[in-house]
Amino acid sequence: MNISEQVKHYYGKVLEKSSDLQTDACCTPNDVPPHVKEILEKIHPEVQSRYYGCGLVAPEALEGCAVLDLGCGSGRDVYLLSALVGENGSVTGIDMTSEQLEVARRHLRCHAKRFGYAQPNVAFLEGELERLDELGLEYGVFDVVVSNCVLNLVSDKESVLREVFRLLKPGGEFYFADVYTDRRMPEDLRSDPVLYGECLGGALYWNDFLQLAKSAGFSDPRLVTDRPLGLNHPDIEAKVGNIRVYSATYRLIKLDGLEPACEDYGQAVKYKGTIPHHPHSFHLDKHHVMETGRMFPVCGNTCRMLNESRFASHFEFFGDTRTHYGIFAGCGTGIPFGSDSSVEGSAGCC
Repeated sequence: MNISEQVKHYYGKVLEKSSDLQTDACCTPNDVPPHVKEILEKIHPEVQSRYYGCGLVAPEALEGCAVLDLGCGSGRDVYLLSALVGENGSVTGIDMTSEQLEVARRHLRCHAKRFGYAQPNVAFLEGELERLDELGLEYGVFDVVVSNCVLNLVSDKESVLREVFRLLKPGGEFYFADVYTDRRMPEDLRSDPVLYGECLGGALYWNDFLQLAKSAGFSDPRLVTDRPLGLNHPDIEAKVGNIRVYSATYRLIKLDGLEPACEDYGQAVKYKGTIPHHPHSFHLDKHHVMETGRMFPVCGNTCRMLNESRFASHFEFFGDTRTHYGIFAGCGTGIPFGSDSSVEGSAGCC
């Protein structure tokens, strides 16, 4: 079997419920925000039981948005997002596993009723992510694309990133959780069917991912959260050895002309505290946690990400790009995972 057939078999035949996973690589932490937890409690148990994500793909300010979920499985994240976008928004889920989609589609009306909608605001499509261009999706119409622990399962990751860039509106974002390593996996591990199905064999070395994202058009990838993964399986731990594995969530914003570095133009923003469920601060990424009402210095790229996206109305903007003051100090190129730099009210952009 090729990789696509292996993954389809693993998630359609081998795994029947979340507890069948052998490691915690495809498991989401339990510390979810209260408003998200409230929605998750409304999602049908059968949908929940076949969930295999590694993060929380519920970005902020989704009301009225058109969202696309890549590798939606049984639809847990689709239904979560359908509640967050509201009745005037829409969520489209794509998966190649018919068994998973059968579960997702079985509960369309149930969730519309639970969320108080006259009609379902979700749709499910069957297809492979490497062939997104064959699914009839219109380019430039999605506000947000999400994916939860799926990119690692795809053989041609670069083609997926390129298609996502085309599908997004200008200022739209790819917000996704996945598994990464601190070094490149040896080929024998990458081709191991169990490691691949457990989201490990196809995990990208973090720096290779950054280069792929940039070549696809996302020139300034932003790390939102990360956590080390414990594999909790002696045989798999023995195979993986000293390779460190992380779950990480990235935000890739589609904007042309972003700079390759964190350039200082003396600009600043002030968060108004108006994004629902985020009255005290807004967490753009690991280095940018902006406290409500407090002036926060930002680089040119960050200013554009906020000013040319769905977040614009929630901020005041100060300064322009007429005067350049050089690069922000402390913008390094080492491994991004592990250290916590998200200090509220930080004095600089990074």
